[in-house]
Amino acid sequence: MSETNVPTITLNNGTAIPQLGFGVFRVDPDRTAEIAGTALEVGYRHIDTAAGYRNEAGVGDAVRASGIDRDDLWITTKLANGDQEHPDDAFQASLDALGLDAVDLYLIHWPVPAKDIYPSVWKTLIAIAESGRARSIGVSNFRIEHLERIIAETGVVPAVNQVELHVDFQQRELKAFHAEHGIATEAWYPLGGGSLSEAPELRRIADAHGKTVAQVVLRWHMHDGNIAIPKSNHRERMVENLDIFDFELTPADLDAIAALDKAEEGRRGGHPLQVG
Repeated sequence: MSETNVPTITLNNGTAIPQLGFGVFRVDPDRTAEIAGTALEVGYRHIDTAAGYRNEAGVGDAVRASGIDRDDLWITTKLANGDQEHPDDAFQASLDALGLDAVDLYLIHWPVPAKDIYPSVWKTLIAIAESGRARSIGVSNFRIEHLERIIAETGVVPAVNQVELHVDFQQRELKAFHAEHGIATEAWYPLGGGSLSEAPELRRIADAHGKTVAQVVLRWHMHDGNIAIPKSNHRERMVENLDIFDFELTPADLDAIAALDKAEEGRRGGHPLQVG
């Protein structure tokens, strides 16, 4: 991985993931190559996609068009819920769509407890990692009970759990479990939507640092040890979201942000016990 101003987090298998990446959730497949390509141009080296987004091919096109050495990029994709019955085939389909020999991180997108097969799916991911086709493996949207089960049944701890996490929904109990077991926390929907810009405390902190609310929130994720994958279709916002490493939040700032946590009431996306 080449050096940029984005710090890395060392995962429990020794690989280093850029802490700030670029997500392509709900990016039009017809525009993904263009948008992901712009993200790479402005400095992102970590792209997060998923089979369920239907835009893996566009990410692969952007990677090839960028001319950036593959070793300097981090590419994540995820197993779709409907493919849990045949995860190895689905993984190979993702590699084919991306046009890659391997990905840096492969995730089970949701536990789908109604199917109750996520432990066997996890065993397949372990085999995929052992084959070298995924350098790291992890999960997404897993609750503590799901994590406990796969660890107990396999002895293999996920490198990452990618979950909804933002100022309104800070996931403290889950993060404590992650810290205890060496699981990196990755935040999807890290900016929490436009309503955050209306929070007076965030606006006050942003004004004090000469930054935008989005920049403050992303800086908070960095301080909190989260991996964050904001998305934007606009070059200016992509640049803005990267421009967060020239200031520090104060202890008072961090206390004020901690006080904004609404716990479960702050959840805005799907619930892990219901999706799938």
